[in-house]
Amino acid sequence: MTSVPTREAARTAPRGEAPSRSGPLWSGSGMALQLWVLTLRQLRIVYADHRIILAGIAQPLIMLTLFSQIFGSMATPAILPRQVDYIDFLLPALLVTTGIGMAQGAGVGLLRDIESGMVRRFRVLPLTLMLTLVARSLADLTRSVVHLVILIAGASLLFGYSCSGGVGGLVGAALLSLVVIWSLIWIFIALAVWLRKVDVLASVGFFVSFPLMFASSAFVPTEILPGWLGAVARVNPVTYAVEGSRHLALGWEPGGAVAAALVSSIALIVVLMIVSAWAFTRNPEA
Repeated sequence: MTSVPTREAARTAPRGEAPSRSGPLWSGSGMALQLWVLTLRQLRIVYADHRIILAGIAQPLIMLTLFSQIFGSMATPAILPRQVDYIDFLLPALLVTTGIGMAQGAGVGLLRDIESGMVRRFRVLPLTLMLTLVARSLADLTRSVVHLVILIAGASLLFGYSCSGGVGGLVGAALLSLVVIWSLIWIFIALAVWLRKVDVLASVGFFVSFPLMFASSAFVPTEILPGWLGAVARVNPVTYAVEGSRHLALGWEPGGAVAAALVSSIALIVVLMIVSAWAFTRNPEA
């Protein structure tokens, strides 16, 4: 890329001749600044619409109310861990599962950028194209932080939730949930990069999100599930994430669930970043 002519060069250039080009070549801003600007762009697009803001506040509260009242009305002390109310059993799971819908939205948002031609514009700019995917994931992860705060506040104010694991346990559960949510976001970003169609992604997303959410220990203990469904739940990665979050929030020994959730989520993030970057940067149609 050549530099822009200075005003002095343009003024002193002979009539009919192009001004000489001088000065340092501009090769773009640093990666940190690019990531910051791209992430802010995604957040501004989302929060510029007050309807999305209201929906973002209402969605976690509706999930909390429905699941706590529907499943809570059927839950008995016999199926729950000893001295654990259903809201204490449920909330750590919702910290994880609320990210599934957010993750699917990340894939849809990326495809909207591709269809609108925004990604084509990014390709001709002096920026690292992979950062558009990272910015997409960080913007939705930031939105997930807001959802988790609303969930915790709503459970405390509306249903009397009190974290028996203390503030440290609740913060640990939230941080673990965010790592898991980030890995879920990358699943749908990778699907979006490869599928390239919003309708196809929505159809595939249904088959991904519902088994992850409901074929797990999120809403009931795996011991009371039918045999085949309990077997599926025990190998479901969301079950490990939910159990890890639940152990931290309830103040139990973390055991292997926390480590399993962290290791599997980080490994998934790294692998899907590489796969998504390879497909995204090499496809000229995007």
